[in-house]
This record gives sequence, C-alpha cells and structure tokens, in this order.
Amino acid sequence: MKIHNIKYLLIAAFMLVFSACDPIVDEQHLSNSTDVAGVNLKVTHSTPGGNKITLTMDTPGVTGYWDYNLGKALTNEATIVYPIPGKSTFTFVGTLGGEFFAKTIDAQIDKLDTPLDQDWYDLVSTNTATGKTWVFDGAAGTGAAYWFMSPPDNPDSAMSAWWNAGDCCPPLDVAGNMHFDLNGAANYNHYQTASAAAEKGSFVLDVANKKLFIQNSKILGYEAGNTANEYNIITLTADKLVLYVPRSLKDAGTGWTFVYKPQ
Repeated sequence: MKIHNIKYLLIAAFMLVFSACDPIVDEQHLSNSTDVAGVNLKVTHSTPGGNKITLTMDTPGVTGYWDYNLGKALTNEATIVYPIPGKSTFTFVGTLGGEFFAKTIDAQIDKLDTPLDQDWYDLVSTNTATGKTWVFDGAAGTGAAYWFMSPPDNPDSAMSAWWNAGDCCPPLDVAGNMHFDLNGAANYNHYQTASAAAEKGSFVLDVANKKLFIQNSKILGYEAGNTANEYNIITLTADKLVLYVPRSLKDAGTGWTFVYKPQ
C-alpha cells in the first residue's frame, strides 16, 4: 500500500513540474477605438477660399498621416500653402487601433492669396494655370553639355561630365519638350517631338528635399532616367532647370545630368 502511495505521489509531482514548464501565453488583441465614420477630419482656411489651409484629424486614439497629393505630412495636423485652385481631395491614412484605414475630405480653393515657394513659380511660371514648357539647353554637335553622364551617387558632382553624350548621341526626344502647369492639378506632359501628341501625367515638386517626381509619364531625356522617375533638383531658376539621377538607366554604374531652359 505504501509503495502504491509513493508511486502516486511521484506521478503527481512530475505532473506539477511539467505543468509549471508550460509557457504562460498572455494573448492581447488590438481593438479599434472607433470606426471610420467616427474619425473627424476638417479643413480650415486662413482666409475664406484661400490657399493656406490647415488639415486636422482630431479624433482621440487615432494616429496617422496626411497625404495632400503633393507630399505627405507625418502628423495629425498640418498647415500647407496649396498651389492648385479648385476642388481638391486630401487623404488621412491611419490606424483605428486594430486596423488601418484611409479617409478623404474635400476643400475648395478659390484664390492663391498666399504666395507659393519661389520654386513653384520658377518651374511653372507665375501664371500657374497656363504653366511653362522646358526644352534641352543645347543641341548635338555644338559642344553644349545638356544631357551627359556624370559621377554616380553624388549630386554635388552633377555638373562633372564624364561623357557628353548629347553632343554625339542625343536622346530620342531631343527635339521634344515637357510642360508643367497647375490648372486644376499638378499636370505634366511629355512630348517626344514638337508635333507629337502629349504623354500626359502628373508631377510632385518636393521643395524641402529638392526632388522632382514624374508620374505616369516620362522625363525629357528618359533613356537616361530611372525607374522611379525621381530626380534630384540641382538648379531651379526662372531660366534654368538642372536635374540629376544617381544611377542611370543608360548605365547603372553612373549618374546622369539633364539641363533644360524655358521654350
């Protein structure tokens, strides 16, 4: 009898030891603090119908960022000077706690009463709705450096020509042009030649980071561009635009520089 009791005690002891080794799982599930309908977005104009606006998401427990079409503001509230008159749609992308969401709000801008950054006027002209056309600043056989191979990964060396390709071997669209305007949107058109139909797209001018992005179209001199259509702005004045890619499609081991002038 005693042996049986001891045996049962040992079995019980082993069970206690092994059960103590089982991990304790504290299952915590994220839950939503509200639903999308409960997320409050608002647009405040500094003046009635003016283009300086404040985008606000003020629902507690919700975090995210504003996509204002020409860039992103990584905050719940952002004040921007918007360059495009007319009706525009802005998007807040965030999390409710347990899931992500996107919600939009419209704003009507009737007047550009707050001046834009000078880069906008240099790129599209002061008549922002009409816009501006850019062409290459040079031609083949003249010695002009308007489309050339440059050192990779170094915007500071953008004007150091390794090979002046445009002088001997101009790009396919050397006789074309590109047009920027803000007529209801950030419109961009690429023309293969002066008489060709437009390849329509859009653009993003990132003033703070000195970047130009072309969307759904291509840059003038596209053979040497990049797949992201992202370009470093080296120079942007009313009469000169210089763009640079750190790694070119023409030769993955080099950079490339594009030099333009207004038409």
